[in-house]
Amino acid sequence: MENLKKIQVIFLIHFLLITFSCNSQPKSAAANPATENKEIKYKVIFVELGSVRCIPCQQMQPIMKSVEEKYGTQVKVVFHDVWTEAGAPYAQKYGIQAIPTQVFLDENGQEYFRHVGFFPEEELVKVLQQKGVK
Repeated sequence: MENLKKIQVIFLIHFLLITFSCNSQPKSAAANPATENKEIKYKVIFVELGSVRCIPCQQMQPIMKSVEEKYGTQVKVVFHDVWTEAGAPYAQKYGIQAIPTQVFLDENGQEYFRHVGFFPEEELVKVLQQKGVK
């Protein structure tokens, strides 16, 4: 029981330190990605929750760019750096426990798929195709 309390305290301290240690701004921080840019009705909103200081998250950057270039009129790519003050609320909003986490929202803003960790582009595209992205 005492060990459990110690682990909980260590986890809380670690989380707080990570959350408030980075001052860089997120690359894209949409207030509500499901309603951003009303001119285009996206089939999927791909929300990447990570940090520019996290190695697996850095590995996701070229994949996010590729998806945006290939499917830009069908898929909105949103990145939140959850290790910043501006991005931290999104970690709570989406209930993430590890980074990177990818959350996929349908055209109505409802989550239909979630993945934790590095997500290879060919697998990610399969998730996009579930909602008619071609």
